[in-house]
Amino acid sequence: MNPQLLTVSYLAAGALFIFSLGGLSNQESARRGNIFGILGMTVAILATVFSGHVGAFEKFVPAMIIGALIGIVIARKVEMTSMPELVAGFHSFVGAAAVMVGFASYLDPTSQLEGADKTIHEVEVYLGVFIGIITFTGSVIAFGKLSGKISGKPLMLPARHWLNLAMLLACIYFGYEFLSAESHSSGVVPLLIMTVIAGIIGIHLIMAIGGADMPVVVSMLNSYSGWAAAATGFMLSNVALIVVGALVGSSGAILSYIMCRAMNRHFVSVILGGFGTSGGSAASSDEEAGEVTSCSAEEVAGLLKDASEVIIVPGYGMAVAQAQNTVSDIVKKLRNKGVNVRFGIHPVAGRLPGHMNVLLAEAKVPYDIVLEMDELNDDFPDTDVSLVIGANDIVNPAAQTDPNSPIAGMPVLEVWKAKTCIVLKRSMASGYAGVDNPLFYKENTDMLFGDAKDSMTEVLQHLD
Repeated sequence: MNPQLLTVSYLAAGALFIFSLGGLSNQESARRGNIFGILGMTVAILATVFSGHVGAFEKFVPAMIIGALIGIVIARKVEMTSMPELVAGFHSFVGAAAVMVGFASYLDPTSQLEGADKTIHEVEVYLGVFIGIITFTGSVIAFGKLSGKISGKPLMLPARHWLNLAMLLACIYFGYEFLSAESHSSGVVPLLIMTVIAGIIGIHLIMAIGGADMPVVVSMLNSYSGWAAAATGFMLSNVALIVVGALVGSSGAILSYIMCRAMNRHFVSVILGGFGTSGGSAASSDEEAGEVTSCSAEEVAGLLKDASEVIIVPGYGMAVAQAQNTVSDIVKKLRNKGVNVRFGIHPVAGRLPGHMNVLLAEAKVPYDIVLEMDELNDDFPDTDVSLVIGANDIVNPAAQTDPNSPIAGMPVLEVWKAKTCIVLKRSMASGYAGVDNPLFYKENTDMLFGDAKDSMTEVLQHLD
């Protein structure tokens, strides 16, 4: 392919990726954003294949076909509740690819680089492998935590910050040894040692992060994978990879910052870890005024029918129960009866950024009634019923009332300010952050215990 045409193709792919990110920032344009992303990746792949720099098609094409088939099977079978760990898994692939490309690029026997060009290339290789292996091992641990295979409780090793610093300094030292090596055979040893140490850093970083911060971790790893891809692009002199990696890396970093603000957390404190556990025990009522009041599905249906204003706050429990379609049917019936129903979405609801929005869109809930926390938090005092479905930490009033709470200062949906608050939960266990919730004991709060889908199905039946 003509070099100018190749450059234009990569630039076109980059522009399509920018349009894709723009489309994904809004629910109404998300489908169009996905199409732009698909087109951009198609252009980038075809341009690379026909660039003249790719050979061994007898191996390359079958690998592409096998990879595409695996992707299709995964996309067709994965449940929405498994999306967080799936995304973490995909990030690990990007990190592993960056590591393998780094080693292959460094050991390439046809490389003729000398002087400053050689040094720059080796810096690119070292940084690419460093970022890639941290992304890989960290993503594997995140996958385990999100899927429940690894406890969400933070691993708090003694002097863990000094341990991280010591490993980072070791990586810098071996980087000097790597750049000072006179031959590839002598340089590969410090590169391998750094790979092992950086892999341990990735494991330790994510193991030390508690379950409550996992949504931020997913977006953080997304940023890491972007920078790993950009480093790979520099190693391969591939403009498309550089542009895409920079876009993903910067957008992931911005998203992490936004989510940290939504949790009243600093990004550095998230990286240092220590907040949140995997499950939590039953909340203690020793310090709470009042007792827990339970209600029936029939009573909830009656409250909803008599209401004028209803705000529904979904959480990960709704996703696990796969209750979104039943909730959508309830909303349709209530709106047909003249009830103004809206959804309140917290930035960190679920375990993946935008998780609740995607679930509701899948259930064909109208976009215009799905609002962000800041858009309707002031409306709760004028709301007849706030319906909390499988959410916990994001509706915890302790964030505002208890300065000693681990979530103190975290912006939350003020569902307790509604005339009546209904909370759907399986039990009185605390949420993913492992923090007790005083909401359950408030006088205007009723608990509807049981599986969210079963409970919502009963409510739907009583709305007829």
